Amino acid sequence: MIQAHSSYLNGKLLVAMPGIGDPRFERTVIFMCAHSPEGAMGIVINRASKQITFPELLEKLEIISPDHRIELSPKVRGMTVQAGGPVEAGRGFVLHTTDYFSQDTTLPVSTGIGLTTTLDVLRAIADGRGPRKSLMALGYSGWGPGQLEQEIQSNGWLTCDADESLLFDEDFSHRYEAAMQRIGIDPRMLSSTAGHA
Repeated sequence: MIQAHSSYLNGKLLVAMPGIGDPRFERTVIFMCAHSPEGAMGIVINRASKQITFPELLEKLEIISPDHRIELSPKVRGMTVQAGGPVEAGRGFVLHTTDYFSQDTTLPVSTGIGLTTTLDVLRAIADGRGPRKSLMALGYSGWGPGQLEQEIQSNGWLTCDADESLLFDEDFSHRYEAAMQRIGIDPRMLSSTAGHA
């Protein structure tokens, strides 16, 4: 088995610096699912989709009928679909605790966190058989070889450890500030211009 290089960011958070220069990523927090010499892929975890709610998504995918929406648990009805990134915005991704794990379809990302892209996980969530904690996103953020490393060197991103609390418990609208606090930074004190010595 190939071991990931220690500088790879699998299972870490990317936190956008002010002045990142791309409005699609201003004040975003991205959970990194894959990072290697071939490129990187992550899911934005703090930007709600304006297009669809989780119950609407379940209906659209014919996992539930409109008549059965009321049968969903309050937790499931209240799930927010995240806008995971600008790439393949119609494709669904579920980050979740690994108490739900499909040998064939779940990618283990980090200790206790997996990524599943099949409808089975959504059916399990709707039926109350899903993971203990989960986050649904449409789309993802991707980088080509060396691109993310260059953006980090150019002061576009900070990195920090991810944990279950920040990924799933913290209200999505507060995840940016919470991630910055974990790094030890007050976002109000950051400048949008970077200097280089």
